[in-house]
Amino acid sequence: MKGHQDDTTKHEWTKHESFENLDEARLSVFEYIEAFYNRERIHQALGYLTPDQFEAEHAPVVAA
Repeated sequence: MKGHQDDTTKHEWTKHESFENLDEARLSVFEYIEAFYNRERIHQALGYLTPDQFEAEHAPVVAA
């Protein structure tokens, strides 16, 4: 599955961006993965929900 994730990430993230240096490129990749790919993008393994939606639906209900 890792290969599929890498392919998807490359296609979604690559936008002909240019970077001043390697650190800037690394930060951009990190922000994409953490802010979008891991939080907002739907995932097949989660029943085509975003991780936030999945957590909201499966979080234990705490009584007041």
